[in-house]
Amino acid sequence: MERPSVQVAVVLEREARPNAWEDWRFRIVEVVEQQEAFGTEPRLLFDDDKCSRWMFPAHTVELFRDEGEGYYLNLTSGQPVWFVMWRVDEADPSRAAVEAITLSYNEAGRWLDAQERVDNVPLQPHLVAWLEAYTAQHYKPEPKRRQRPASFLSPDERGRR
Repeated sequence: MERPSVQVAVVLEREARPNAWEDWRFRIVEVVEQQEAFGTEPRLLFDDDKCSRWMFPAHTVELFRDEGEGYYLNLTSGQPVWFVMWRVDEADPSRAAVEAITLSYNEAGRWLDAQERVDNVPLQPHLVAWLEAYTAQHYKPEPKRRQRPASFLSPDERGRR
């Protein structure tokens, strides 16, 4: 069975010598839907020796049923976003590349726990609606259960909490 997906391209900006402590600073500028003209290989969009922008096209973002909670958390955060994981090239620290993209808050959290670099940029409104429809169909939050106050538990039960 095919999963819902969207093809996207990521624009990454590199700034040279942003301060006395950094040689390079990178940031994700935007995530846009893939267009045929973008091709499939990373390419330089702009470079003025101080700042450059690179496009990393042809990334597929798939939706998975078991990530429903992560999509729900993203949607209810106030501003749904793309989470973009990127890495600096170890052989050439003046270069970086986009590695993965997700819409799941939980998956982005796992990447951060693994010490990866993750930036986020706003999700376009029509894709928010797409993600909301998928999440509504495939994710039902667990009902909250009331916990008994510790004062109503025996001393043995309090120690097991």
